[in-house]
Amino acid sequence: MAKKEPTKATSLRLEEDLWKELTTVARADETTISEVVREAIGKHIATRARDPEFQKQAKKNLEEDLATIKRLAEWADDPGAGE
Repeated sequence: MAKKEPTKATSLRLEEDLWKELTTVARADETTISEVVREAIGKHIATRARDPEFQKQAKKNLEEDLATIKRLAEWADDPGAGE
């Protein structure tokens, strides 16, 4: 048997009509609501990852995060920095 990857619990707020549609899909597919949501999220992420504008924004976010991490590392080396 394949080892299952750990999961994270989260909550999700849906309009009632969307909730009904989601439960109908899960029941018709004989699966869980969680599995339907995981599959939809996976497809959405795969689609977004191929979008050049998304890639551009993700790269910008990464560069900003790396700059922040660098500043924090400098502060760790000099506790008086950043004051």
